[in-house]
Amino acid sequence: MKSTLLITTALVTLLILSGCGDVKNTENTANKVQTTVTPPAVEGEMQQTESDRLNAYFEKTFMREVMDSPEFQTYLGIKKDYGKWDVRTEEKAAADYARVINDLKDLTADFEYNKLDAATQLSYRLAERMLKEQIEGYQWRYHGYPVNQMFGWQSDIPAFMINFHRVTSLEDAEAYISRLEGVKETADQRMAGMTRNQEKGILPPKFVFAHVKGDAKNIITGAPFNDGDDSTLLADFKKKVMELELDDADLVADLIKRAEAALLTSVKPAYEDLIALLGRQEAVAGTDDGVWRLPEGEAFYKYRLREITSTEMTASEIHQLGLDEVARIHGEMRDIMKQVNFKGSLQDFFEFTRKDEQFYYPETDAGKKAYLDKATQLIDTMKGRLDDVFVSKPKADLIVKAVEAFREKSAGKAFYSRPAMDGSRPGIYYANLYKMSEMPTYQMEALAYHEGIPGHHMQIAIMQELEDIPKFRKFSGYTAYVEGWGLYSEYLPKEMGFYSDPYSDFGRLAMEIWRACRLVVDTGLHDKKWTREQAITYLATNTPNPKGDVIKAIERYIVMPGQATAYKIGMIKIQQLRKRAELALGDKFDLRDYHEVILRDGALPLSTLEDNVNEWIAAQQ
Repeated sequence: MKSTLLITTALVTLLILSGCGDVKNTENTANKVQTTVTPPAVEGEMQQTESDRLNAYFEKTFMREVMDSPEFQTYLGIKKDYGKWDVRTEEKAAADYARVINDLKDLTADFEYNKLDAATQLSYRLAERMLKEQIEGYQWRYHGYPVNQMFGWQSDIPAFMINFHRVTSLEDAEAYISRLEGVKETADQRMAGMTRNQEKGILPPKFVFAHVKGDAKNIITGAPFNDGDDSTLLADFKKKVMELELDDADLVADLIKRAEAALLTSVKPAYEDLIALLGRQEAVAGTDDGVWRLPEGEAFYKYRLREITSTEMTASEIHQLGLDEVARIHGEMRDIMKQVNFKGSLQDFFEFTRKDEQFYYPETDAGKKAYLDKATQLIDTMKGRLDDVFVSKPKADLIVKAVEAFREKSAGKAFYSRPAMDGSRPGIYYANLYKMSEMPTYQMEALAYHEGIPGHHMQIAIMQELEDIPKFRKFSGYTAYVEGWGLYSEYLPKEMGFYSDPYSDFGRLAMEIWRACRLVVDTGLHDKKWTREQAITYLATNTPNPKGDVIKAIERYIVMPGQATAYKIGMIKIQQLRKRAELALGDKFDLRDYHEVILRDGALPLSTLEDNVNEWIAAQQ
């Protein structure tokens, strides 16, 4: 368990957002940050203000946590412990918990809130809130599913090595091998956690296990494990070593030989042990899906909703909001049907958009390339219009990539990976092209705007590039804010004149109703005790998405309770606050300035965001 003065490794992995690149001389850089944040007092110098003292404390605490996590160091481009994995034991979790309690005590006892400037008061409130949430969350640390089809160490380890362990020197290659050699030890720690969960009566539903076993088997398929092409990790290592262009052929051969040995003696037994453990757990897993079935499951779900939405909305209130939004969006979809002269029911229209070939690229390499090219074009066009509605814009670039083959079968439809802080890696919009029949062209605009610009890339890159705020705020995440902005960013382009094709506008509505239905099915599963089949039927009936898409989505909501409610709740709050500002300010309202208020402080709880907007309105008046 990590202090929430920084984003935890678990959260980074869950979001798959913290892409970080190489930093030159990073060990010295890290040490420099540590030694310069709290300079010694010099006689005659001006005394530090209370804000200076607190910001120095935030920096010191942030770097303490970074130096305690080899994996987070890698996300940041720091190579101090480049060949190591984080420690994941009960003893470490207890020690981290004690440290969080102590951090909260230090924060509240050592700093006087009333002496802080306004910006640092906000940092204080956010730090205090996060620490209290982390303390509350400790009691629920067993209630997650360490491996599942959406995320988990079975896929996190290879994804981490491929996407974040960069090899720009011989030492980096050695560290890569060291990490491969350490996979067995970190896997044993993680499997001990899985066993503890089981002993407490907490296992994923039975359907999860086949997905995870498939992921695990993919990692130990191919050379050197068996005949055929190189395995995922060996291919990655070879590619990175070859790009070093080392002159010594024997040295290159030796590095590859050592990597192969580590794969056989560490990675292979780790994943074989995982597959065996999964088999034993699958045999006793149940078929009920909601967290209500877990010990204290009702209380756990209430905690999850508070954490995810950053509101006090109850499950029943969220469920009803979803039903209301579904009815409203269905009405707008019927308007689209009239525009395109479609004769038939809304269900007939859904079936038409699922099946008609005009809405899909072919299931070929050329079709996948065409999809990526079109998505890139959409983002490039939007880049040229950002000045119309934004003051600040991200410095980091954005690229579009297909999800890697080793995880595309179980991964989500699309996701975003944040850029490196040093500019060496752009933000990445990942599109899952495993089945082109599940990636309709009419949804391409909304999907690109959500994951890319003006959505996640806009918000997260700007947050990361903010100056004069503590580092912990650059890596914080409030799901309702982050995903609410992403969904708001699907609607904003409509006001800018995009979605000129009515089918594309239908795609926007299809994406929005998908999120509205999430309010219904998430609370249905985890509060109202719906079965997986009930949830699938509801989502398939009320959205145009293909059946495979629906099944994958429901299975996601089952293993990530509450997370899916964030999108619509966050979007509605951002829209409500904008409407309030428009009514209050009239001709004085400037959309560019409103967006600046939303983005200028990074991710925030929705109540804090509302306070900021209210203060801005008052200042404008």
